[in-house]
Amino acid sequence: MDDTSKKYSLDKTAFQGMTVQEADHHYGYWKNKSMKERIDAAFYLINQFYGTTSQTPVDKTVFTKRKHKNG
Repeated sequence: MDDTSKKYSLDKTAFQGMTVQEADHHYGYWKNKSMKERIDAAFYLINQFYGTTSQTPVDKTVFTKRKHKNG
């Protein structure tokens, strides 16, 4: 387990529907966090959603690169 998983935890039973006004309150919370804290939290949530870790290899066969004729 990496350090990020110790800092955050995802309680999947805690989600609920809310109004736009209620959701606006979350904006103030994250606005007061540093950019690094926001990116760390987003990275953690993405890893939780896809079931990956920071050590999961990237499948580089999915992407290709080529030169443009006019460049």
